[in-house]
Amino acid sequence: MKLEFWSIGKQHDSYLKEAIEEYTSRIKRYCPVKWEIIPAPKHAGLLSEMDLKRTEGKMILEWLDKETVLVVLDEHGRQMDSEGLAAWFTKMGNHASKRIVFLIGGAFGIDKPVLERADLTWSLSKLTFPHQLVRLLLAEQVYRAFTITRNEKYHHR
Repeated sequence: MKLEFWSIGKQHDSYLKEAIEEYTSRIKRYCPVKWEIIPAPKHAGLLSEMDLKRTEGKMILEWLDKETVLVVLDEHGRQMDSEGLAAWFTKMGNHASKRIVFLIGGAFGIDKPVLERADLTWSLSKLTFPHQLVRLLLAEQVYRAFTITRNEKYHHR
């Protein structure tokens, strides 16, 4: 299994970068993982919310192949606890999923065709978080899920 974290927007903010990199390096103990920071489209400020989402969505769909498992982080998605996420990873491992992409959308969310393509739409919380903080939460929760599946001490039950 290979993980990719995609996020539309700017590079990691300096005050979170070290923590994001720390959890990303911890995940690498279990499987390959990388970040793909996707810059907002050119002239994004001149586009309507709908046009911006559509442009971002087309770009995302072009980068995906049929075999890739797509997990979209969205406020309206399914909520799971940490054990549920660990169980989901176990299921993906049992299905020999080779590439899993976690997508954090742009400022106005995810275009409908991308949501329809998603294999899982996941909500971290009913709370609203800044995109940069979502990156850290995503990396930490994925790391936590791997420690749960291996019954390691990081997660306290």
